[in-house]
Amino acid sequence: MDQEYSKIMVAVDGSSEAELAFKKAVNVAKRNQAELLLAHVIDTRAFQTVSSFDNVLAEQATDMAKQTLSDYEADAKKAGVDHISTVIEYGAPKVMIATQIPENNQIDLIMLGATGLNAVERLFIGSVSEYVIRNASCDVLIVRTDLENKVPKEDK
Repeated sequence: MDQEYSKIMVAVDGSSEAELAFKKAVNVAKRNQAELLLAHVIDTRAFQTVSSFDNVLAEQATDMAKQTLSDYEADAKKAGVDHISTVIEYGAPKVMIATQIPENNQIDLIMLGATGLNAVERLFIGSVSEYVIRNASCDVLIVRTDLENKVPKEDK
């Protein structure tokens, strides 16, 4: 019997890596007739460096996230995914993507784009994908290639 997923989460942030993951997640959701959850996490740590925290920054980030999710949702519908939901969360992306969002939404597959961190950046901040692989309680697929399973030209 083939593995079937019923609820697939893809983390999207507008990056080219997230775009690859999104396209593959759409295909996996269609093949499995699964629900696709589009997740965007606003990293609140970015606001901690602003000396006088202004709610306008948070509102702008939320508005941008809503637009990003709306665009992805429209693309998924156009591609033939019937069941789509979206979520915007606030906090540390690693933790939210690895544990909180999947637990709150009964996710059985997380799909992420591979990050472009170099060895020094991974040492100091660690990659989201590495953290998710180590801490998620469901299957995780890290996407590095396009729909033809080729590494995009800009990454070679």
